[in-house]
Amino acid sequence: MRAANYRLSTQYRVAPRTLSFKAMSTEDIARTTPFLKLAGTRACDFTVGGMFMWADWFRYRMCIVNDTLFVKGLAENDLTKTAFSLPVGKMALADSVKMLRDYCRRTSQPLILSAVPEERVEELMKLGAVRVEELPAWADYIYDIDSLASFAGKKLNKKRNHINRFIAENPEYSLEPISENNIQEVRNFFDSLELAEGKSLMAEYDRLQVKEVLSRLDKYPFEGVALRVPGKGIVAFAFGEVCGDTLVVHIEKMDHSVNGAGEVICRDFAAYMKGKYPQLRYENREDDAGDEGLRQAKQALNPVNLLKKYNVYF
Repeated sequence: MRAANYRLSTQYRVAPRTLSFKAMSTEDIARTTPFLKLAGTRACDFTVGGMFMWADWFRYRMCIVNDTLFVKGLAENDLTKTAFSLPVGKMALADSVKMLRDYCRRTSQPLILSAVPEERVEELMKLGAVRVEELPAWADYIYDIDSLASFAGKKLNKKRNHINRFIAENPEYSLEPISENNIQEVRNFFDSLELAEGKSLMAEYDRLQVKEVLSRLDKYPFEGVALRVPGKGIVAFAFGEVCGDTLVVHIEKMDHSVNGAGEVICRDFAAYMKGKYPQLRYENREDDAGDEGLRQAKQALNPVNLLKKYNVYF
């Protein structure tokens, strides 16, 4: 993707060649957003949702030096290892990597860049990286948004059958944008959903983060829709973030007892956002984090690409 020319804030800039990290919070969203827009990738890791919703899980800390955002945290595949995100901003990558190498040398730790998009690996190898490690559980599923907005085609026939059943059973259903008028109802609906037994700690963390987003929605650059059925109220909702030509879906929740609710919220949210933002070509439904159920569900929607990510070691 071609990055737009954004004006970057110099607030919180520290002395050149010095990295001093601080904890990230939702108060930093406005400051970091312009930098994330310069990442030039469709990877969810370089979105507000991908970074701030998971800031506690990966223990992200940040600093801004010379109009460049540096993020320190933990490796996506090993929470015992310190790792860094690919720096984004006005500095040349060679210069920002040199700063990280100097920082790691002073703090006696190896430099690991985690969740590096595939298209940036070769450049890092030329800058002295000695090893790369693919992260198959963290590859993003990329879809043709027009395909999801219609569920047309033979490969989505089974999914389309679920939609047809939902419509037959709920002919007067409606889709509505999430706003101050219905956000409390969305919160109440989400609170009514029970986390299935045996779910991972990551799933429990995800639930807490969704509650955080719903309670502080004004802090996030998200847009969302809710699926309403007469007599039942809200049965599903979704939130996403527009990043260039890609809609990144960060949250999608539904009442699994309502046949087809998941397929309908997926289709109708894609169609709604495509209608509002005609430049959208793709939808990123994020990774499966190694969860076999999620993997099967994401593969069943016929992705056009898996955006691979790597750990890069110096």
